[in-house]
Amino acid sequence: MRGRIRHSGGRMGGAGIAAALLALAPCPAVAQAPAEPAPPAAAELADRLPAACRAEIDARARAAGLDPARVAARLDGLAPDPAILAATGTQAEFVRPIWAYIDAAVTETRVAEGQARLRDLAPTFAAIEERSGVDRHILAAFWGVESNYGGGMGEAPVLRALATLACGDGTRAGYWRDELVAALRIAESGGGPDPLLGSWAGAMGHTQFMPSVYLAHAVDFDGDGRRDIWRSAPDALASTAQYLRASGWRPGETWGQEVALPDGFDYALADETSERSLKDWAGLGLRPARGERFADAEAQAQAVLILPAGARGPAFLLRPNFRAILRYNTALAYALTVGHLADRLRGEPGFSRDWPRSDRALTVSEIRDLQTRLAERGHAAGAADGKIGPRTRAALRAWQAAAGLPPDGYADPALLERIRAER
Repeated sequence: MRGRIRHSGGRMGGAGIAAALLALAPCPAVAQAPAEPAPPAAAELADRLPAACRAEIDARARAAGLDPARVAARLDGLAPDPAILAATGTQAEFVRPIWAYIDAAVTETRVAEGQARLRDLAPTFAAIEERSGVDRHILAAFWGVESNYGGGMGEAPVLRALATLACGDGTRAGYWRDELVAALRIAESGGGPDPLLGSWAGAMGHTQFMPSVYLAHAVDFDGDGRRDIWRSAPDALASTAQYLRASGWRPGETWGQEVALPDGFDYALADETSERSLKDWAGLGLRPARGERFADAEAQAQAVLILPAGARGPAFLLRPNFRAILRYNTALAYALTVGHLADRLRGEPGFSRDWPRSDRALTVSEIRDLQTRLAERGHAAGAADGKIGPRTRAALRAWQAAAGLPPDGYADPALLERIRAER
């Protein structure tokens, strides 16, 4: 489970896949917490919200038309939770190797349970799919990844969690304060359970919506007069479909696929920015990981090539729908997990090529060091935030090419030591 941050933007076309991979990297889509903000002083986390922060929250609540007395009743005496701030730098999709994250989320048990849910709720999934155009297997995959099909929706008090972040994360306090006000609106309207419970970052329900996303996109699918993403799986699934369509989901298209690369492939082509048609990728020697050729009907479909673990791991062609998944959570590991789980729920096999499992993942401090050193050598890696995203991988490819190495954009401890050894 995780927080959700809505990222504005229209549908994707043309160079949209590449733009999405780059533009979404520093700013979460529907999700995620900030990168290790400095914790406030201990005194500020004693037994109440800091006065200045509380005044700003009250002002935003008044501007939203909320009753000051009811806001006070919910926030007075609310103590920040130090554990919430400690959790912001430990999101699994950023600090674990990508294969470890996928392995933990896409288990045989989760696949079997998801397939059972697809059978048990077949009429519901069919109706949502028909109305929204979003593939039922994708919806089930979000459900499985986010809450294990409703088995783990979070027990953190949402108002306290958001208040802690609103007053403790100086880098994005405005965002958290807006989410807190949105949660107060939900609580005051009686739209959800009382108290609101969710993840440590305020995400709620079967598919873990942030409060602002609930207000903008939740729907009443079961017809009981409530948009209930907590107790109604149909409402939650239909709301997720609504959000994905608003994020540019293209009906009838897939998210992408694993591909096999030819011997002697030029890894500089896997730059996450160069869109080519499947026909053109085939002309460069790529083929489906399991199969001889791409479907003729999709020959002109556009895709970008990505190697999340470099030349020694699986390769993927990402299609426009991958962008919609990224808007739910901008972590590449998360988006690949949703796509892969959807494929497994559909009955497809696992990856054809294994990951470099013997590699040790770089720590957050090592990634920051890597980003700093790349920038010092003239390769812009973005902010030294301890997260390897498209900009850092692009900087890595540039450095690797200059050093005469295969430019696959993959960082491991040996590569970091080589950069450190440079004068």
